[in-house]
Amino acid sequence: MRFTSLLFTIVGLISLIVAASSGLPRSFAAEQPPAIPAWLKAHVGDGDGQISQVVLQRARALYRQKLSEGAVKNPCYFAMDATRPGGFARRFYVICEADQTFRAVPSGHGSGRNVPGANFANGIQCAKNFSNAMDSKLTTGGPYVTDETITRFKGYYRGSAGKSVAFSRSFVQFDGEGDTANARPRAIGGHPAVLLRGVCLRKNPDSPYANKDGYVPYGNLVNYAGGRSNGCTSWTPSDAERIIPLMKEPTTLYIYPESRDIDAVAQAVKAGRSPSRAGLYWNASCLSQIRIPKFWPKETLEPILVQYKKDHPSPPPRPTPICKGQ
Repeated sequence: MRFTSLLFTIVGLISLIVAASSGLPRSFAAEQPPAIPAWLKAHVGDGDGQISQVVLQRARALYRQKLSEGAVKNPCYFAMDATRPGGFARRFYVICEADQTFRAVPSGHGSGRNVPGANFANGIQCAKNFSNAMDSKLTTGGPYVTDETITRFKGYYRGSAGKSVAFSRSFVQFDGEGDTANARPRAIGGHPAVLLRGVCLRKNPDSPYANKDGYVPYGNLVNYAGGRSNGCTSWTPSDAERIIPLMKEPTTLYIYPESRDIDAVAQAVKAGRSPSRAGLYWNASCLSQIRIPKFWPKETLEPILVQYKKDHPSPPPRPTPICKGQ
């Protein structure tokens, strides 16, 4: 009996160590996912278009957990590694194990802001700052489940043939837990990295989108796929056309790094230790550029942003101007 009791104690300790080392909540590690299949292992690595081991392990664990709970039924799941370079480097992953497909595409990260008392702005290439604070415009790593997709008409733009083209943009809402639990009030989700700028109203009463006075918005189409986002996950328009339909059925998205990863890497760097030798992961090229990453918890950052908003109130909204020549 003593031997059996000792054996159970050892097994329990091992389970706790696995959960801690994986960086996942206990619920993630309660049921270990099956071994990574050979076809998927071929995509594991730290090169462009590959997925790093810890990112895949956590994404699979989250997906299988939500499958077992009945929260998702989608045969595909998603992951993102926000420690990798942005721009057009591939760091967002579409994984469909049922049909053995893996795809890596570019995605944007949160731009952040620079306000009195806190500079948490990110460069285009590498993200140094992360946060779950309202109005921070920063990425938050952790578990998400995709939810409803909303498509809205934004206006017209002039196409390559000189004709007016109607522009609608789809937005997929994400729901999170833990650090990501406020994803919905923050309006965090996924969408194409394209928008209209310089919008004005033009008379077009025959348009199905015309207002009661017969006007519709017109603007210049801007593609910012090589830049940053407001904290959402953004893709090139062509990639979004493939990804968003796959999210019609709810599924999981895991974004790395979580706050615990950021804090652990920062502590290692400050102590002069190599994160990789300490068993931690961060993309090496971006770490050399940002030096020390930082997570700004909402409890710290939101009071600063609230005060900034009080000190710098937004001007009252102005009506959309009429296009010149109307």
